Amino acid sequence: MKIRRKYLFYVLAFTAAIISAFNSGIDATVSSLFVQDGWALAFATFAVGIPVTLVLSLVFSIPLKGRSFGSRIADPSFKRLRLLRREEVFPQTMAALGNALYTVGYFALFVLIEDPSVVLPFTQVVILYLVTIEAINDKDMPTLSEIQSILIVTFGAILGSLSLSGSLNLESLLIVFFVINPGWVLLTIYQRKLKWTKIDGQYNDSINIRFWNVLFSCVMTAFLIFVYDRTMGSNHLAAGVAASVTQFWWIALISFGAFFAFVFYIRALGIGKASVVQAVRSSTIMFSIPISLFIASLGIIEPFSFDPVLLTIKAIGIIIMMLGIVSFALNLVKAYIFIRVKPGYPLDETMQKLWNIRGVTRVTATAGKYDFIVKIRIRALVKGYEKIIRRVEDIKAIDSYKWESVLKEWEDI
Repeated sequence: MKIRRKYLFYVLAFTAAIISAFNSGIDATVSSLFVQDGWALAFATFAVGIPVTLVLSLVFSIPLKGRSFGSRIADPSFKRLRLLRREEVFPQTMAALGNALYTVGYFALFVLIEDPSVVLPFTQVVILYLVTIEAINDKDMPTLSEIQSILIVTFGAILGSLSLSGSLNLESLLIVFFVINPGWVLLTIYQRKLKWTKIDGQYNDSINIRFWNVLFSCVMTAFLIFVYDRTMGSNHLAAGVAASVTQFWWIALISFGAFFAFVFYIRALGIGKASVVQAVRSSTIMFSIPISLFIASLGIIEPFSFDPVLLTIKAIGIIIMMLGIVSFALNLVKAYIFIRVKPGYPLDETMQKLWNIRGVTRVTATAGKYDFIVKIRIRALVKGYEKIIRRVEDIKAIDSYKWESVLKEWEDI
């Protein structure tokens, strides 16, 4: 089945957000009723996640009419579960480190303060972290409209998840800004890098990325908790091992949901920018409200506040967050430039000059009517078009060129 690439991106990102919202409800139930030790739950989630993810990956590896079962329902690029390649080891290690930092930092808040709901909204600032990283690493600086959309989503997400109860202190804010957010940035950036890595001539698949990330993250988390236990004289790691056995099926349910949420999230990372994917994923806040109301009605968590001021703030936050997400969809422009080169000019040098132009995401040398096909990705058509064409015309080796804007793209679901 084919679907427009832009629609597929939002389907994947929103699906990941919806699954994450349901998973957060299960997470809250388990942490409230069965495993009150947050550190132990952090380790148990990864420990149980290994066999759960392994079984799912093996089931998805079953061939079905010439393709794997997983390629039909989860990721078209997936063939089978395979061993890790050498070029994947470093990105997987860094992604696992980020995942471990994020998880340990998240549960550390529950140790420091009884109600971390005041400080957790500031985890949405991770979108700004990702924009900064992309501005440094990529040649495409964010445009004014992109920055506006990101700020709208960020502050909308903060308002949408804000709580007027609990306490706010410097130590908890430092954990959010210097442990949780950087951890998620590492996880996101390196998972995107893994998705763009080519294995046997094809782009990597999200199922193999997820399986190996769970395995590496379990090792990293165990190490961090072990160091903490030795330093503080606590016994969280042993409690985590015990919880992974006694509460296996509840934690397996969390791991099951996390598997699909991350598979769709990683696929979205392979299509769009990390900051945009994270911005769309922030809609988890909106989807988690009915889940929170339901489990609160069962007495599992504290009753949901119906204070008019708080409800108004949340409603405003969700509305402006959705407006920001919609603005992302309306601004993106893709195009191809077909280029002919004058005889006698070195192709390598010309290719490098084309690659140095802001907004260029790929340069391909071809045999035939055109010498190069250049892929363009910009946010503002008029301003971006003028800048790129001016740079192309400044390259003396170029004989002629033709700009073709992309109206629609299709891709396998």
